[in-house]
Amino acid sequence: MAESYWLAEEVKPLRSARLDARPDVVVIGGGVTGCACALGLAQAGLRVRLHEARAIASGASGRNGGFALRGGAMPYDRARDKLGPARARALWLLTERYVDRLESLAGDAFRRVGSFRLAADASERKELAAEFDALERDGFAVEWDDDLRPPLDSLFQGAILHPGDGALQPARWVRRLASLAAEAGAELREQSPVGSLSELDADQIVIATDGYTRGLLPELDAAVRPTRGQVVATEPLPERVFERPHYARHGYDYWQQTDDRRLVAGGRRDAALEDEFTAEQITTAPVQAGLEDLVRALLGRLPRITHRWPGIFGSTADQLPLVGSVPGEAGVWVACGYSGHGNVLGLACGELVASAILGRHDPVLELFDPGRALGARV
Repeated sequence: MAESYWLAEEVKPLRSARLDARPDVVVIGGGVTGCACALGLAQAGLRVRLHEARAIASGASGRNGGFALRGGAMPYDRARDKLGPARARALWLLTERYVDRLESLAGDAFRRVGSFRLAADASERKELAAEFDALERDGFAVEWDDDLRPPLDSLFQGAILHPGDGALQPARWVRRLASLAAEAGAELREQSPVGSLSELDADQIVIATDGYTRGLLPELDAAVRPTRGQVVATEPLPERVFERPHYARHGYDYWQQTDDRRLVAGGRRDAALEDEFTAEQITTAPVQAGLEDLVRALLGRLPRITHRWPGIFGSTADQLPLVGSVPGEAGVWVACGYSGHGNVLGLACGELVASAILGRHDPVLELFDPGRALGARV
């Protein structure tokens, strides 16, 4: 019951070549970021070795709710206020491009069906209206929906539709990305944990572990807070109730239906919020009870739960990832801390770091500069 529904899918063993020489770059982490980075570097002709402590996609990349969303952890209107209009717009445009990029690579692991952000009460409706106005004013595709179908009409007070978003089988997607990296020549080592950066021999090292950064750099331990998300999946339902991913209550509730009509529901961290800031990968009674309540509210009954699982993601104080070179650590790069929005941002940031290593620096990296949180080691 602790196995992720996404990871339960039968797969062929991953095969990759062994490097016959010292790697140019070592990547730590076999999730979406690490695999994207390894792919970009290997395609450019560099010798790349990737270390994954367990199996490809076994961390947050295979344990999330399966949402492929534009943007980041902040709603767009708040990002405009906090980052400034130009930088907020640049961030949203980046993620829109990378939803397109994901679609071009993911095959049947991705369905472009849009996403709904719902208002659970009058206060959240006001927040949705502010985000809708800001997105529409800046020319982004967004639709307001007051004509919710049952059962949503009795539970929520309006929604905004993000038409370009999609639903994802995240483990299948990341395994496919890993296969592309292997085909390009990257060496992928599963069951290969890295205890210390000093044990690695390469000119460049990329830390791409999101919430699993503990012990690699003291600065990261302080700047990236491991956060547990819990999810359940039901048995297949008789009908499709939800056509697209939905989320509400500031992301504390989220759900979608899979191709085989299972309801995958996650969130309810606020049932015991402080307890969920942890790297301990277990399910807990308060959150699981909350998820069962969510399923009952959405369906009017509780179908059989076939899978319950936790996943650990990394959160930062300002809700922006840390992406780029680590101050005071020559040749060390980081891409982590997506604050729950790693499916698209992880792909983007993995490729951005690969490009930077290759000498192509994207200006958007200034927004994610690790120096704002890590500083230089003395």
